[in-house]
Amino acid sequence: MVHEPVLLQETIEYLRPNREDGTIVDATVGLGGHAEALLERYSGVRMVAIDRDPVALERSRERLARFAGRVTFAQGRHEQLIDILKQSNAGPVSGLLADLGVSSMQLDDASRGFSFRFDAPLDMRMAPEGPSAADLVNGLDEQELARILREYGEEPMARRIAGAIVAARSEARIETTAQLAGIVRSVKKARPHDIDPATLTFQALRIATNEELVGLDQFIDDAVSVLEREARIGIISFHSLEDRIVKRAFRRLEGECTCPPGLPVCACGAEEIVKVLTSRPVTARDEELDRNPRSRSAKLRVAEKTRLGGKEQG
Repeated sequence: MVHEPVLLQETIEYLRPNREDGTIVDATVGLGGHAEALLERYSGVRMVAIDRDPVALERSRERLARFAGRVTFAQGRHEQLIDILKQSNAGPVSGLLADLGVSSMQLDDASRGFSFRFDAPLDMRMAPEGPSAADLVNGLDEQELARILREYGEEPMARRIAGAIVAARSEARIETTAQLAGIVRSVKKARPHDIDPATLTFQALRIATNEELVGLDQFIDDAVSVLEREARIGIISFHSLEDRIVKRAFRRLEGECTCPPGLPVCACGAEEIVKVLTSRPVTARDEELDRNPRSRSAKLRVAEKTRLGGKEQG
């Protein structure tokens, strides 16, 4: 099955570079679908392709081989953006894309342990380093587990599920996706037409394992700081927690005051550095939803840099 990147046409149109010979950064290149389309459409640009997953980076390297000489690959988290760009000797940044969250390749690879569709080791790591989801499930106390499920999964039964996990692991270590899903389903019963009871728990543990929300706000600041004037940043998110952070960061960078109500004078130093081009997030059209159901939760927000400000890098 050919990987289809979400919101592809919308991304290409919105992320047009501000100069023909500039550099576009794909901060989460994944399998290279968006990168390939951008390189095809804008034949004069170069690209810096970043991903934390070495397997995904190798796959994108193969996919983008015909653009040899125009693409620089770098393994790392998008939060390391500024250091990666310095090491890559990237020129002025004329556009930047970040497609957040887990990729279809990671979800469909049973050995990675992201999905309860497969009985597999409970891993969920996007990169080989750091603790796995199994380490968190078996090592965190009940209160911390409940917090993760509540904050990252917005799971209404977080306390009961955390209690069931702690009780189950006292009998035997929880090692597989099937074990964990079974524990959740023993507490949270399926109802007709609802998502699988384990969905929110798996989302929460995946976010915690990969620290997906850690540094996202700072990444957006860094990304805007490296853009040239009139260059654009596009961010695709897949759940409300990510989208909320992106929305608030864009509003702040657009100059929205964040001071507490009642202050006689603004003290937060708000300044307009970008103009938000998407008053509401761009979502998939019916034709794409029919082809690719995974696009249903995708939201694209785009902003254009209007003036230099903040901790300008260039």
